[in-house]
Amino acid sequence: MKPRAARRHGLALAGLAAAALVAVALLVTLGVWQVERRAWKHALIAAVDTRIHAAPVPAPGPAEWPRITADRDAYRRISATGRFLHDRETLVRATTALGSGYWVMTPLQIEGAGTSAGQVVLINRGFVPQDRRDPATRGEGSPAAPASAPVTVTGLLRVSEPGGGFLRTNDPAGDRWYSRDVAAFAAARRVAPAAPYFIDADATANPGGYPVGGLTVISFPDNHLGYAITWFALALMTAGGAFMVGRHEWRARRGDAMAGE
Repeated sequence: MKPRAARRHGLALAGLAAAALVAVALLVTLGVWQVERRAWKHALIAAVDTRIHAAPVPAPGPAEWPRITADRDAYRRISATGRFLHDRETLVRATTALGSGYWVMTPLQIEGAGTSAGQVVLINRGFVPQDRRDPATRGEGSPAAPASAPVTVTGLLRVSEPGGGFLRTNDPAGDRWYSRDVAAFAAARRVAPAAPYFIDADATANPGGYPVGGLTVISFPDNHLGYAITWFALALMTAGGAFMVGRHEWRARRGDAMAGE
């Protein structure tokens, strides 16, 4: 091989080696990141498991609202006492183990003498099928506002779901809802001040049987180990491929050198 051609060939091999090194470093970094995510996910699952089995505590009041986060507070068991504002309920599209229908989101006006008195917490009272969409079909469970007696609701704290659902955007003007967006509900139904979270009510039966509570699905996808193995395998394959190419080129150049002697 001529000297100039040999230099070009050597530069090409150096560039290939550098690219392979960068690719391997990136793939290993992604693998390590997935291992770290797996550890975080397992810690979250353990924390949530502890929360859902703990004794209920009072619903966070206004002083605590700014500090509420999904990582720290989601799925805490809490309770609140007040009166349902049934005339201001909102129906949100839902698909559950009982079929397709709606979540019934109803404002609960907090009663008592504490700092939370007068505040509103949105309650996901549970699921109703399509044929129970009209409150008149479940009047016993959704009485008129004047007949609403004080109740204590126990359930799981859930953070707001702003915007909408998969490929569907909430339409407050058309009263079409696909996610449980607390701020949008409060604005549309003119209830304030409203907590920045809602409560998924437990399975305590409602009068008349509807809505059906206690259908919260607690599931955290945990595919991080598989992803980590994939990234590490790709890193190994990239390193192996670069090594094979380099060895082949080294042998070829050695053969050329020996032939020229």
